[in-house]
Amino acid sequence: MSSRGSSEASTTSERERQPARAATQRSASRGRRSGDRGRSGRDTGPAIPPSPRCYHPPVLDLDYVRAAFPALDASWAHLDNAGGTAPAAAVCERIAAALGRGMVARGGPHATSAEAGALYAEGHAAIAEWLAADPDEVLLGGSTTATLDLLARSLRPRWRVGDEVIVTDADHEANIGPWRRLEATGIVVREWRLRPETATLELEDLRPLLGERTRLVAFTHCANVVGALHDVAAITQVIHDAGALACVDGVAYAPHRPIDVRAWDVDFYAVSLYKVFGPHLGALFGKRDLLLGGAPPAHPFIAPGDLPYRYEPGGASPELVAGLPGIVDYFDALDHHTFAIRGDADEAPRGRLFAAIAEHEASLAARLLEALAGTRARVIGPPTADPEARVALVAFAIPRVPSATIAAALAEAGIAARSGHFYAPRAVARLGLDPTCGGLVRLSLAHYNTVEEIDRAVAALAPFIDPAPTSTAS
Repeated sequence: MSSRGSSEASTTSERERQPARAATQRSASRGRRSGDRGRSGRDTGPAIPPSPRCYHPPVLDLDYVRAAFPALDASWAHLDNAGGTAPAAAVCERIAAALGRGMVARGGPHATSAEAGALYAEGHAAIAEWLAADPDEVLLGGSTTATLDLLARSLRPRWRVGDEVIVTDADHEANIGPWRRLEATGIVVREWRLRPETATLELEDLRPLLGERTRLVAFTHCANVVGALHDVAAITQVIHDAGALACVDGVAYAPHRPIDVRAWDVDFYAVSLYKVFGPHLGALFGKRDLLLGGAPPAHPFIAPGDLPYRYEPGGASPELVAGLPGIVDYFDALDHHTFAIRGDADEAPRGRLFAAIAEHEASLAARLLEALAGTRARVIGPPTADPEARVALVAFAIPRVPSATIAAALAEAGIAARSGHFYAPRAVARLGLDPTCGGLVRLSLAHYNTVEEIDRAVAALAPFIDPAPTSTAS
C-alpha cells in the first residue's frame, strides 16, 4: 500500500473524524427508506425495491430480499455463504458512485478530497453502528486475517516473556496463527480444545487453563466448520475475572444475528464484511483504552491517540469503505418492508429483523438436517436447527467418500458449496474424521436462500446419503 496517502491524511486526522461523528449521529435514527438521503446527504436511489403499500406479516418476503442482490442467479443456488455472501445492491451502488467520482486521496483542502474523507468516515461510522461501537474503535483492513495479525503484533509489547495466551483448536486460523507466532518472542501459548463429541468449546475446559499470567484468550463466537453458538458474554466474564482480555472471531456469526460488543463486554471482535453482504474488507472492534495502549506498526509521526488511523497502515480501500453504509441501508429498508407498515416501526428494529432472519434460516437448516439424519453422513455440531444452538451452517462428511467429490457433484447440479478444512485444519483434525474424506462438505445458508434451493441440494446429495446400515439380530 502507498504510504503517501497515509502521510497526507495524517495532517488532517481531526478534520476527517468530524464527518465520522456526524455520520454516527445521523445513523442513530434507523428505519431509513430506500431512496432516502443516506449518510452522505445525497439521494442514494432505489437501493432495493420499493415496498408495496399493503400489510405484511412479520416474515421475510424473499422476492423482495432476492431483488436486492444483483449477483443472485436462479440457475445457481448459492449455499457457500460462509465463504462469501452476495453484496447488496445498496453496497454496489455506493462503490460505483465513489469510483465514478474519481480516486482522490483524503486529507486535502479541496472539495473532492473533503468528499473522499467524508465517505471514508461514513463507512467507519456505518460499521461502528453495526457493531454497537464508536467509529474510532473500529479498524478496517483488507481482511480479518490481516486485522488480527496486526492486533497480535500491536499487543505484544504490552506483555513480558513468559506471559500466556490461550487459543482454541476450533477457530479459523486467522484467530490462531497470529497468537501462536508470538511463541517465537517468548509468549507461552495454551490450547482450549473443542470436545469432539459435541464439536463445541466448554467453559469447564477453559477454567483450568487460566492463570495469573494469562493475558488474552482468543476464541470463536461460532466455528466456521461447526455452526454451534458459544455464549460470548459468559465466556468473556470468566476471562475478565481471570484478569485477561477476550478476542472473539465473529465472522461466521455476523451474517445471522445482531452484534452488540458493548453488551458482551468483549475487548476485541472481528468480522469479515464480505460475509455480511458487503465488500471484501475486514473490520475489528477494539476497546478504546486498549487500542491507545497498543503499539501498532504505524508511521512514527502518527500520534498515539489518532484512532483508528494509527491501526490502518496505508488505509483500507477507500472505494470499498464508501460502500459500507449500504449494508446498514439494506437492513434498514428490509426492516421497514417487513415490519414498519404494520405500525411498529419503533420497536428495536435490529433485534426483531434478525429474529425473523434466524427463524427463516433455521427452517432451511432444519430441512437440510432432516434429509441428512439417519444416513451415512456424519453431521458436525448440534443435530438441531434451533437458532439458540446453531446458525444455518451445516458441515458433514460421509465415510469413504471424498468430500471434494460431493462438492463437485453439487456444483454440477448448480449448487455452490465447498469442501475441505475451511482454514480450520486443527478443528477438522480434532473431530477425528475418516482421513479418506479430505475434510468436510459445508453448505452455509443466508437469509436470501429458499426452500427450493435446499431441495435442489438434497436431491443432488441423494446418491451419496443412502440410509445408514442397521444391524440385525442373529
